[in-house]
Amino acid sequence: MNHLIPLDNLVAALSRLPGIGRRTAERMAMALVQDNKGLMRILANALLVADDEIASCERCGNMTLSAINPCELCTRHRKDAHILCVVESPADIMKIEESGGFQGRYHALMGRLSPMHGTGVTDLRVDKLLARLGDEKITEVLIALGTDVESDATASYLKEILANREVKVSRIAFGLPSGSAIEYSDAATLANAIKGRQDFD
Repeated sequence: MNHLIPLDNLVAALSRLPGIGRRTAERMAMALVQDNKGLMRILANALLVADDEIASCERCGNMTLSAINPCELCTRHRKDAHILCVVESPADIMKIEESGGFQGRYHALMGRLSPMHGTGVTDLRVDKLLARLGDEKITEVLIALGTDVESDATASYLKEILANREVKVSRIAFGLPSGSAIEYSDAATLANAIKGRQDFD
């Protein structure tokens, strides 16, 4: 039987998605081609429309419609517009917005420092971050990155370059998840919870 190059190309494309390994990509590809092209055409159309109509916000990096750029989060009134929350990706902006706990502006770096993956300072949107400080009269930069080694390195770098700027630099607190107990927490989580303790009002 001749080798199916179009199927191989489909598997290769699917396996480039985050969290999709070769085996999962093969199952997805088989499901698409065995669907008598119905699902494949729906997916192809959705991808083309998304490619045409979705863009990255020129200011914060969030996902937005191409016709609305800068995005609504950058243009509509925000209670704490002088606070800039720095995150790794647009997915983080969406998650924080869902929480309802932040009413300031956002800035997505579009990655984090990772020598292993070849991601350096010039690959991140750091220059645009610095430009926004003066342009938007930012008084506080809230660093909302994870606690892994690469995120910590990125947070430390941002703290360093912001040290001589007239802005307060803060970082989100890390601690116990809501509804959890101390006995089920790991040592690092407990240490972060104690370090980030607050006054008990």
